[in-house]
Amino acid sequence: MRIINNEMVRMRDGTGLATDIYFPDNMDKGPVLVARTPYSKRGLEEEARFWTANDYILVAQDVRGRYDSQGEFIGHLSEAEDGADMMKWLIDQDWCDGNIGTIGGSYLGGTQWLAAGSNPKCLKAMIPEVTFDDAYEGMTYQGGAKILHDLRWMAANIIPDAVARAEREGGVKEERPLPEVDYILEKLPLAGDPMIEEYGSFYIDWLRHDGNGPFWEPMSPYKGYPQIHVPVLNISGWYDIFVSSTLRNYMGMKAHGPKEVRDRQYLIMGPWSHMSYEGVFPEMNYGSMANALKMGLKEIKLAWFDYFLKGLDVELMSHKVKLFVMGINQWKGFDDWPLAQACEESFYLHSKGNANSLYGGGFLDREEPGQEETDSFIYNPFDPVPTLGGQVLLPGENAIGPRDQTQVEKRQDVLVYTSEVLENAMEVIGPVKLILYGSSKAVDTDFTGKLVDVYPDGRAILITDGIIRGRYRDSDRHPQPLVPDQVYPFEIDMGATANVFLPGHRIRLEISSSNFPKFNRNSNTGGTIYLEEAHEYMSVSNKVWHSDRYPSRLILPLVK
Repeated sequence: MRIINNEMVRMRDGTGLATDIYFPDNMDKGPVLVARTPYSKRGLEEEARFWTANDYILVAQDVRGRYDSQGEFIGHLSEAEDGADMMKWLIDQDWCDGNIGTIGGSYLGGTQWLAAGSNPKCLKAMIPEVTFDDAYEGMTYQGGAKILHDLRWMAANIIPDAVARAEREGGVKEERPLPEVDYILEKLPLAGDPMIEEYGSFYIDWLRHDGNGPFWEPMSPYKGYPQIHVPVLNISGWYDIFVSSTLRNYMGMKAHGPKEVRDRQYLIMGPWSHMSYEGVFPEMNYGSMANALKMGLKEIKLAWFDYFLKGLDVELMSHKVKLFVMGINQWKGFDDWPLAQACEESFYLHSKGNANSLYGGGFLDREEPGQEETDSFIYNPFDPVPTLGGQVLLPGENAIGPRDQTQVEKRQDVLVYTSEVLENAMEVIGPVKLILYGSSKAVDTDFTGKLVDVYPDGRAILITDGIIRGRYRDSDRHPQPLVPDQVYPFEIDMGATANVFLPGHRIRLEISSSNFPKFNRNSNTGGTIYLEEAHEYMSVSNKVWHSDRYPSRLILPLVK
């Protein structure tokens, strides 16, 4: 493998982006794969070894304002133009044979989508992994609530390099310690550490724009679907922070992409978390075939580019959609997503007003409720329900994935509804929804839901979850306060999954008003939450209604 280090590629405004080029031995011209990263291009050397060994040239570039590149880094904002300019530069290089593909996950997946939206003529295929479709919904906010793993990203990934750059360019050492991840997640007001505004002011802009709208569109891949004329292999996992985003990218290209590529969209979903493809978690191991190396993910990627960039007669995936089904721990192939054979079925909430905690009387079944008492709880933002696993990227006790929720379910501010023991297996594959009738004493509050698989030994393994911020119940663009004590129907997007609830197991739904620090705490005041000081936050009484008038229900996609 031969390397050219720090080639400065000029963008349309003259900014130079540092680029490393990896060539296979004894090869001077060939197909090119591009990876554009904010995490230092030097970290892609191992990736380069794989691709150069298979006769591809890998081009790794630090995005604008990061590591060896010039300019100012403003998260995602320059990637469409810079990515397109990079493609134009590549096609003029005598070592590029005119066939270009793109690779990478997370932020690197976003750089692929955003550049592709400019319709670069030389781009032939993409493999974006674990990445977003909408810069607002799913990346920065969910159901109107602020997702906080990007605050961790700021502290752990963005600010350290920004500080180092400032020290090099200004010649003055920063005496303040770098923000500590756990501390800034707890600190109020949100993102109140002055180093965040000084070294990553774009993040404050993200907080200011707490509703959807034009601000987010230049950073959102979905805007480019009609201009993306290439086949796409989407890869993610059921415990990835971008699980829903990946599915929407696949569906979005099928619906809005140019007609000639709508049938060339592929999808792989494993039992994986963000950038971790082993299928092994602290409390769950999905078996040897869950591991990406064992199931042949590298070979699938290689065949993809061999087919679309080299024109080789190789086999692609036998089905366009390849899903790992948890519970039975098997890979299955399907023709599309969502599955045509999946039918929505409602499981209604019931209790005698005593669903609080694991020890209460809440239950789920298919029978619509009659006249029933409401369930109520106190949501205290200074004692929020702690995040324990799920689709997160957080430190310490918030570890990722299918964690046992038993400790969380002992809390009085968690309503628990559990089905009878299943006599037959129940296969759930698709999007999960919760229709919740709720009311609050406040003008704004949150409602959360969790889908849980209860094992015969009592373990309550988290499958997926969701949240809705009251003011955004009808629209993520036009917030409206709640009227205290008025009952509203809240539709909560609970993500998606592929899980078989086995005989002897039970289905469980948890409802509360916080899931912290996955999401920021609602102050319950109706004010601008990211600016509010601790003394402004207040506790509130919230209710969940279930009756013939207010049929709260969990909606599962059952495959029969």
